[in-house]
Amino acid sequence: MEEIKNKIWAIGGGKGGVGKSLFTLLLGDSLAQLGNKVILVDADLGGSNLHTFAGIRYPKYTLADFIGRRVESMDEVIVDTPINNLKLICGADDILGIANPKFTQKTRLLNHLKNLDADFILLDLGAGVSFTTMDFFLYAPNKIVVLTPQATSIQNGYGFIKASLYRKLHRIFRADPKVLEIIKRSSVSVQGETIDSIAKVYNAIKPLGKDSTGNLIKCLNEINIKLVVNMVRKPKERDVSHIVKSVAKNYLSLEIEDFGVIQYDKILEASVNNMAGFLTKGKDCASRNNFYDIAYNVLKSCRKLIPAKSLVPNTSSVQ
Repeated sequence: MEEIKNKIWAIGGGKGGVGKSLFTLLLGDSLAQLGNKVILVDADLGGSNLHTFAGIRYPKYTLADFIGRRVESMDEVIVDTPINNLKLICGADDILGIANPKFTQKTRLLNHLKNLDADFILLDLGAGVSFTTMDFFLYAPNKIVVLTPQATSIQNGYGFIKASLYRKLHRIFRADPKVLEIIKRSSVSVQGETIDSIAKVYNAIKPLGKDSTGNLIKCLNEINIKLVVNMVRKPKERDVSHIVKSVAKNYLSLEIEDFGVIQYDKILEASVNNMAGFLTKGKDCASRNNFYDIAYNVLKSCRKLIPAKSLVPNTSSVQ
């Protein structure tokens, strides 16, 4: 169970355009370069593109083949990438209904995920707050939310975190209508509503017994969300994570962890259409060290042996 807890990481975001898929690929590459076996899973079932970034134009197998039972094992849909130690399970967006798999299909998929032979499994999730995206996000013991310094991204990033928490709370208290009604009241912003935070939810359900408050506290302790700010152009933009962290603490009673910053990089942006070439040729860019920093944070959080950091020179220009 400890191995499963350490190896599965979900990468989500509140809106498209925050660089989530590229972040997943480059984080996976950094972990692989440090000697770990990594499998990327394109879990954006309605708009997959991770295989394109990896230089795989027409994948032979995708998650659709597994979900549709054309193959029985998830190992059969794993494809190689140009990077040693880095493999990929492609998503698919060309089959009707694939973006909204049935509960039994999702359960089978998630059960097979944990048995994959890898040190790390990174799930690249779709943007937005669909039930499928939330379920994948909540299944992973380790969760990363990617946002940019744009105001809309900050707002949507917080919305993504809030939606994931309330999805989990609805699941935990689905058999307790009294608690569920209180949770529903707090989840919707309505003028005049007195229960407008998780702290007030706690106070409201306290008379209902210790089991209710205990389950609420357990949920808050387990959700374990980390924040990455992408496309940082100015030093002050590094601090936008504090906005999300502050609001999440005040209204959701969640302690969000700062997990790293990715500075905007012209070389990286220019290489998006040839990302496979960028990876295999080992082009250096200012942001590359940011991905290694986050990879080290992943290793530290899993208490894994960390290679000598001097192998990756720190040339970051964002202070």
